[in-house]
Amino acid sequence: MVTQRDIEVGDGRVVRTYDTGGEGPVVVWHPGSPTTGALFAPLPEIAAEHGVRMVSYARPSYASSTPHPGRAVASAAADVERIVDALGIERFATMGYSGGGPHAFACAAVLSERVTAAAGLASLAPYNGEEAWFSGMVAEEGLRSALKGRAARAAYAEVEEFDPDIFTAADWAALSGAWAELGADAGQAGAAGHDGLVDDDVAFAEPWGFDLKAVSAPVLLVQGADDRVVPPAHADLLARELPGAELWARPGEGHVSVLNACSAATAWLLANARH
Repeated sequence: MVTQRDIEVGDGRVVRTYDTGGEGPVVVWHPGSPTTGALFAPLPEIAAEHGVRMVSYARPSYASSTPHPGRAVASAAADVERIVDALGIERFATMGYSGGGPHAFACAAVLSERVTAAAGLASLAPYNGEEAWFSGMVAEEGLRSALKGRAARAAYAEVEEFDPDIFTAADWAALSGAWAELGADAGQAGAAGHDGLVDDDVAFAEPWGFDLKAVSAPVLLVQGADDRVVPPAHADLLARELPGAELWARPGEGHVSVLNACSAATAWLLANARH
């Protein structure tokens, strides 16, 4: 059973959290963009399969989480620290999908003494100022507009339209099967407003506020070879910046279907956790 709780994180802000409970090792899940932060199926089943306690949260401006104007990717670490303190958690692994990947690595860098291992599935890499960073993205306009600042990204959000070509046949199969709740969750988040997604994209396009080389915990990168949202070059960039990172390149997988590796990634986090 997943429980919901709003936790105070300072400055009068609260974040909505989701928690499977249990006594096992903890994995903090960082969802993609847009998101409600909920632990949609099959994540609770994966947690039960591996005997872990999985915790997720809605980043600022998503669901009932208070906005945090000007937040950086690194800002996630302070929020997560407040969350795990409130839940009585000392050490934990961190795993992020898509837009959640950078936030997972922020926790691993900033909270290095508490993070046992980290994983990023289809994670963006920091923007390096090069045109090649966008190469392979079917829908790049959102991130391009974010480079011009929040006002430009917000303006684009008002006219942005979903392009079904961002997903491969494998992605559509995943969205009609095991990962159907991901699509529903993203739709619910988008219907509630654009602020969370806008703030995410602006944070991705700006300096993240931490050095990836500061991540000392074991790191796993999982990347679909056919991803049209976050192309494989991003995993290569991350692998060069994250000391000793292990990269799983998944032939035939796209941006959503790469989540089929989530159970194996959870097992990796447990097997490689620092003690």
